[in-house]
Amino acid sequence: MRPASVLTPEAPVTALGARGLSLGYDDRVVVHDLDVDVPDGELTVIVGPNACGKSTLLRALARTLKPSAGTVYLDGRPITSYRPKAVARRVAMLPQTPIAPDGITVRDLVSRGRFPHQDLLHPSSGTDRQVVQAALAQTDIVELADRGVDELSGGQRQRVWIAMVLAQQTDIVLLDEPTTFLDIAHQYDVLELASTLHDAGRTVVAVLHDLNQAARYATHMIAMRDGVIVAQGSPESVVTEELVADVFGLPCVVVRDPETGTPLVVPRRAR
Repeated sequence: MRPASVLTPEAPVTALGARGLSLGYDDRVVVHDLDVDVPDGELTVIVGPNACGKSTLLRALARTLKPSAGTVYLDGRPITSYRPKAVARRVAMLPQTPIAPDGITVRDLVSRGRFPHQDLLHPSSGTDRQVVQAALAQTDIVELADRGVDELSGGQRQRVWIAMVLAQQTDIVLLDEPTTFLDIAHQYDVLELASTLHDAGRTVVAVLHDLNQAARYATHMIAMRDGVIVAQGSPESVVTEELVADVFGLPCVVVRDPETGTPLVVPRRAR
């Protein structure tokens, strides 16, 4: 259930967003004075060249990185005003390189997604078990439930992590480079799962490197460069020849994907 909002004048009107956000590591500023609204109910994909601040922004939205300035808002309130479990019941985050405890089974790892909904008096319930089983089924890993996570392939492990996010049952899901290190078939499997989450009514935000995958699956895109947002909107409005050349330094032709009709980037040859 969404907490009651206490809107401040500068707060985003969407459930998740930020105002005046500055982010960095030690003395290095990565994002400076950024405003962003995450559209409710959309599958938003953040794109941009390496080190432009995409993953840093996602970490701040998930409250795993403290801003040096500015505020992240959740339901009209500063996200820091909530207890951690309250945030975890609204926002789920899949980081780039999650690490599973040694020897943990698939079912036990997926069950950890239920922790925000439990307390000391009620550590687990029949509802929790049903939700975990449904998450295993939705990600097609029921037959792997009793295997150790460290025995699985990269693609299988990524499905396990996504199942844990599903078990968390949040309205907002953040995915940081969920296709990294996966072969091409498993990349599209993961993106189809993200699309399924969106179709079910969840707000999904993903950081992706592949522009064509982003354009195919996104309903909303944000393009970043040097820590600022340079464009946002529909894939058709963002993925243009001019923007790709300007943001990525890649001369290209943009055509229609024959399968989906979405923008398809075709790089020009150098010579």
